[in-house]
Amino acid sequence: MISYLKGKVAEVAKNSNNRFFVILEVQGIGYEIQIPSRLSRQISVSSEEDIQIFTHLQIREDQQILYGFSSLAERDLFRQLISVTGIGSQLAIALIETFELSELVQAIVTANIRILIKAPGVGKKTAERISLELKTKLSQWRNGAGITTSTRENMPSLEILEDVELTLLALGYTNEEIDSVISILSKDQLLMKNPTVEEWIRNAIAWLSKE
Repeated sequence: MISYLKGKVAEVAKNSNNRFFVILEVQGIGYEIQIPSRLSRQISVSSEEDIQIFTHLQIREDQQILYGFSSLAERDLFRQLISVTGIGSQLAIALIETFELSELVQAIVTANIRILIKAPGVGKKTAERISLELKTKLSQWRNGAGITTSTRENMPSLEILEDVELTLLALGYTNEEIDSVISILSKDQLLMKNPTVEEWIRNAIAWLSKE
């Protein structure tokens, strides 16, 4: 198993399927590695510095694919994701591309389906399956991996989140506005102690009306 490769970037490209690849030259050998789009924007062909890419080798009957990641934690999370029933490598890449590492782990551990379905190709049932199969594993893994996430006490209940989102969407607010107002209101200690969805909706509308 190849844990990582360290060498010079020979090329960064995107194929016809909108998948990003880097050609990494290591001791005269060019390795083709599929990488998340975020990593493709972070590396430069013109740089003379060696870069380190953590890898996962997938072997199929008809081909071998080498996947690359910027950190050991990101590679390990990819492996956790593809262990979920029905989750392939491309869907796992899509999740990693869509969210920051800590945000993705937090969403899975807290079963925040509303967040997970924002990733391309991830529907509600898929998001629920990911959370069901990984939330316990990732809750333990994130501490050892050094990933800092907020606690559930810093977020309203899932029932409140869903009701607030549905109400605000019906009123014409965007997902970005809803995410923003929930993040801000979650810092209000008095509101966090109030379990009624009506109070959350009233405060959310009041705050958004000021903008």
